[in-house]
Parts: sequence; structure tokens; C-alpha cells
Amino acid sequence: MKKTTRPNILWIIADQLRADHVGFGGNSVVRTPNLDALAARGRVFNNAWVANPICMPNRCTMLTGRMPTSHGVIFNDRSLSLNSNTVAHQMKAAGYRTALIGKSHIQHGLSRNVVHEKRQAPTMFTPYPEGWDEMENAEHYWKENPDITDFYGFSHVEFAIGHADLIAGHHYQWALEKGATPDQLNTDWGPDTPVKSRYEGWWQIYESNMPEEFHSTNFVTERTMAWLEEFAGSQQSGIAESTPGKDEPFFLQCSFPDPHHPFAVPSKWWGAYDPDEMPVPATFEDSLADAPAHIKLIRKLKPGKNVVGMFGINDAALLRNALAAEYSLIEMLDEGIGNILNSLESLGLADNTIVVFTSDHGDMFGDHGLMLKATMHYQGCLKVPLVMAGPGITAGRTDSLASSVDLAQTFMDLSGVVPFEDMQGVSLTPVLDDPAQAVRDYAYVEEDFPLALHGSPLPLRSRTLVKGDYRLTRYSTGDWELFNLAEDPGEMTNLALQPEASAIRHEMAEQLVDVMMATAPMGSMG
Repeated sequence: MKKTTRPNILWIIADQLRADHVGFGGNSVVRTPNLDALAARGRVFNNAWVANPICMPNRCTMLTGRMPTSHGVIFNDRSLSLNSNTVAHQMKAAGYRTALIGKSHIQHGLSRNVVHEKRQAPTMFTPYPEGWDEMENAEHYWKENPDITDFYGFSHVEFAIGHADLIAGHHYQWALEKGATPDQLNTDWGPDTPVKSRYEGWWQIYESNMPEEFHSTNFVTERTMAWLEEFAGSQQSGIAESTPGKDEPFFLQCSFPDPHHPFAVPSKWWGAYDPDEMPVPATFEDSLADAPAHIKLIRKLKPGKNVVGMFGINDAALLRNALAAEYSLIEMLDEGIGNILNSLESLGLADNTIVVFTSDHGDMFGDHGLMLKATMHYQGCLKVPLVMAGPGITAGRTDSLASSVDLAQTFMDLSGVVPFEDMQGVSLTPVLDDPAQAVRDYAYVEEDFPLALHGSPLPLRSRTLVKGDYRLTRYSTGDWELFNLAEDPGEMTNLALQPEASAIRHEMAEQLVDVMMATAPMGSMG
């Protein structure tokens, strides 16, 4: 591709959005006109896979260009080391102005220790306003520490922490300044919490207590537009935060907390989709006869009080109501993204800005009678939307493999920034010009699940290799999955134990072992 000199990069991330829950992903029900328009002028990756189907591990992979077992964040219970090299560090060092607005979720500790009106905790160093979290207090401390000058390479951050009506961070403070009351921002998750209205079949489907104007999607949208306006003004005046002049481009991560559950839909959007019109997936009634034992166990679980607990779903009405709520949040998200893209145009930034849209992972959402994520390596969880659009990028679709681990390398390649050592992804830029190009011949997925799951070993480890027409998965339970995705896109027939598939299984198993060894962390060699 013909590279634009030092382009701006706007990196938009949705949370828990599967590849086929957007219009350009083949969904004819959900309304995503702005994302569809972006896809129409950009390169759409039909075959984009996560490196890990859990939030923090894959977000850290996207930021570092390294697999979870290499960067160390293998589950949502630990933080990315402050010493980690990231694409934001490299971009900043190359003269880019870096910012993160919205959900980061690369820390489990500081950025999750929420201070709410109803849950007072002492500030760490200075009396910050109510609603600020410990991460922001830590940032105040870091400013006095010469060894820590930014947030993983981001010079400017505005955090949206939490989901639904239980929020914190800059989002909380922003909402208070707009007139929100603490009660509107502190609705606990759970089946007994009073809300405006709730679907009786699953407590995580409800009409939000929070007025739409305070919602996380509006926070991320408004603050992103404000940051872009400030950037454009500094470019026009020749004044920039760190590197004076008009040649300083930006690297901006804009990260939305939705459409992740709980599906707390603002009143304006509540009822935007009729549950009766929601299609049930073709695999909804899969018997899972040849599925791994732990997946059969998940199928028997019922939705409970645990907000993240995966479960089996046999009630089509429940699924339809969940889809209607999620699609409402997706359409709201699409509207926000449209406003941001319009702002790029009106500010005169669009001609030199590459826009990248993706998600951190997917969701089963009724496929095979399963809901949510974790330890289920079906495509619903592992495939995500990925589109790149902007100057020098040829519009169209590609079936070439892509992985979340490739994004950091791609951003640096697009910007002419030298990558750091030990990156494990590859640049996707050749595919941006020629859809027939292949920059990788496999996608590799890791997952280490440390929570108890009815008799399964702890941790329950999953390793997946996608190559050619096949997806091979090995679970630490001893179970295998092998699917021919070309002939069986619904992943209904597990070929792992069928004699006629033994040759391809053995071949891919050897390749999986090779990939695992190639990506394993070096550790101490002496």
C-alpha cells in the first residue's frame, strides 16, 4: 500500500462484540449504518481471531503485540507490568501524541479499586473529588516519580471503569459534573437491585436507571470528540503537548465498555428491537453429543447471580430478549462512533487518519445453547470484527487470517515506527493493499481459566490452532475438538475422534505443539 506519511491512528474497541453482530459482519437485523459505511470504504477482515477470548489477556496482547503467556496477563486477575513495552510507548517515542479514552482494562488492581459515594475509601495521596478511583490517585503520584511518566505509553487518559449503572473513574466524575446523582451511577449488579424494568427470565436484561446522557457510550463519544477538537486546534496553532509544530500526529485508543453484559439499556433505546423478531442461531438446539465434557457441564448451568458466569440456554425467549437488548446497545454504540467519525471530517482530520475498529473478544450468544464466554473455543467467542479504513487502504474484503496479536505491529508499520524486540505478531499492511496476500498461515489462541468448573482441572487450559479449513482445540481435560470450518461453519460435527480425520488431527496437533513452543516465554536461561 502507499503509506501516508505519519498518519493519525484512531483505534476504536468495542467490548464483547462478536464478528457477526454488526451489519458488515453479515447480520441483517442489527442496525449499524456508521460501522457499515466505515467497512465499505476500508479493508474488512473476515477471518480475524483473538489471541485469547477473555478481556484483559487479549487487551494486553493488542497493546503489546505479545501472547498472554509472554506478557503475563493470562486472566482477569493480574495487571500488565508497568515495565511492559507497548505500541503506545513506541508511538510516543516516535513523536506521536498518545491518548486513551474509555475502558483500558489492562490492570486488575489500581484501576479496579473503585471509590464510590456509597463505598468510601481514603484517597491515597490527596483529597480527590468523589468518584475518582485509585488509578487516578496513582497517576498523581506517578507525576512525582521520574521513572513513571505515563500510563503504558499513553500521555493522556480518561477512564470509563465498570459496566451498566455501576461506574467509576473519569466517567463517574464527568457524569457528576453533568448533573448526575450518585444513586444514578451506583446501581449494584444483581437480580434484586431495583431498576426501571427487567426481563424476568434473566436479571442481566433491564432498562437502565442511568439517564442516557450519562451512559458510558456517550462519555467515550463526547470526550473523544473533545480530545480531537483540542488536537485539531493545537495543530492549527502549531502548539502541541510535547512536540511543538504541526507534524505531530496522534495515536488515540477510543474504547467503549459496551455491548458487554449486563445489558442495561437506556430508556431511549429500551424496546428498539422486538424480541419476537430476533432470530435464534441454527446451532441453538445442538445436543453437544461429541462436545468436551466441561462444555456439556456448562450447558447444564443456569443463569445465576454471578455477573460473569457462563451458562446453558434452552429458553428461546430468553435468548431473543438478550439479543434485543444487546442489539439496542450496539446501535447506540454505532451512533456514537458515527458522531466521532463525523467529527474527524468536520475538523479536517479524516484525510490523514487511519481508523481501526475491532473488539476484544466475542460471546457465545446462544450458539450451541451456550451463553457468555470462557473455555468454549467456538467461533462466536474467538472471531471478532476487524476493519481498517483510511488513506492508502484499498476497500474490500479479505479472507486472510488475522490475529489480535498483529495489531500493534500493524500500527507501527503504518506509522513508520520501529517495532520493539520480542513482538509475536505480524504486520497486516500487505493485506490492506492486496486481499489475496497472506501474512500468516495460522491463528493461535491461548486461554487459562483458573476458576472451579465442576470437576475440571485447575486451571482449565485451552489451546487452539486455526489453519486452512480447520480449527483444532486441545483442552487440559484431555478433550479435543476438530472442525472443518469450510464444510461445517456451525461447528456441529467434532471430527477429533473420527478415524477418517486422524491424519489432519495428528498433523495439526504437531503444529500446535510447535506453535506453543515458539510462543512460550523464555524465562531464565541460566
